[in-house]
Formats: sequence, structure tokens, C-alpha cells
Amino acid sequence: MIGWRLYRGLSPVSASSERAPDAQWFGANPRLLRDIRGAAAEAIIAALPDLVASYPYTDRYNVWPGPNSNTFTAYLARHLPELRLSMPANALGKDYIATGWTLTRSPHGTGIQLSVSGMMGFLVGPQEGLEINVLALTVGLDPLGLAINLPGIGRIGRARRP
Repeated sequence: MIGWRLYRGLSPVSASSERAPDAQWFGANPRLLRDIRGAAAEAIIAALPDLVASYPYTDRYNVWPGPNSNTFTAYLARHLPELRLSMPANALGKDYIATGWTLTRSPHGTGIQLSVSGMMGFLVGPQEGLEINVLALTVGLDPLGLAINLPGIGRIGRARRP
């Protein structure tokens, strides 16, 4: 998801193998959210072209509240539950679902999420704990992982295994 592509009359979604997937972005190093290898990774990679083509927000990009690159990643995770991807609490836009009241699976695939046009909602699941989203900012408690999630800061406490 590249917002400036939209301003040039192109779709913000750009799928390419020309750039390294773990390259720096605006000088920031990437953060590994999940490591999948072998046959499982090959199956996920094979599913990506059709899933990317089905992304519903190809005509817009907004840093807040979304849709943005975090919205895109969460969309992929919701539709590929084998990813088991938990999005960081400070990934602004991860909870953006623009279709009114929506009940769906969490990006990790083991919980549920209620969203009200991406502006408020909650998420509960064994990997995520409990998260409350207000105006696209996330506050959460992960009792099993002994951590809290704060807007703009992210997770404070023990790291979770996928």
C-alpha cells in the first residue's frame, strides 16, 4: 500500500517482486511479525495474488483512520487464517473495516472482532487478549501474555509466540 500512488491516479495497491520484502521503509528497519517457511509459506504465497486482487479499498488511502498499509496487512491476515498474524496495537489502521457494524475473525484467526466503520470496536482472542478500539486507537490487555497494549506505544510486557 503506497498512498502517493493514489495521488498520481494509480491504485495504492502495488504487488511486485522487484523490491525486497524486508527493505527499509523511509529509513526504518522492518519488524518481523511472523516467520513461516516451507510448504506452509508456499501455500500462503500461492493464495496472495487472488487475495490482493480482492482487496476492497483499491480506490483510497488514508493514514487515519484507514484504509492504509496496516489495513491491507490485516485484511490479508483475516483472509489467510493460516498466517496466525497478530497485528501490533500501534499499527494504526489495522482495525479499519468501513462497512458499518461488522463482526469478523481477528487477523490472527483465533479470535473475533467487532468494528463500527473502523472507528470503534473490540477484539477478543486467545492470542490477542482483549483490545478496545476508539477512533482507531487501540488499548488492550493480554492476561495470558502478561502485557498491556497502549496507543502509539504498542505492547508493554512479555512478547507472545505465534
